[in-house]
Amino acid sequence: MTLSPESQFQLSLGDVSAVIQMAWEDRTTFETIFERTGVTEAGVIKIMRAELSSRSFKMWRARMRGRVTKHRELRSPDMKFDDRRIADHRRANC
Repeated sequence: MTLSPESQFQLSLGDVSAVIQMAWEDRTTFETIFERTGVTEAGVIKIMRAELSSRSFKMWRARMRGRVTKHRELRSPDMKFDDRRIADHRRANC
């Protein structure tokens, strides 16, 4: 399920800020963002496009493209960190 434009308005400013913060964090997966906020990967992209400057959005997209750490299934089992714990820590700072 992708985030519709209507459901984006249901997010508080703090939630939008949290989504942006987690999206920039390399170790926080899109799955974790969805678990915390209900926003899918496509929804995160829409939020980032709407909230960031054009240059920042392009830089973020180039950075995320092909990054295995943004998807749990693509990660190596040798990775030692838990993105859910990182997301919890980040969420508390909003």
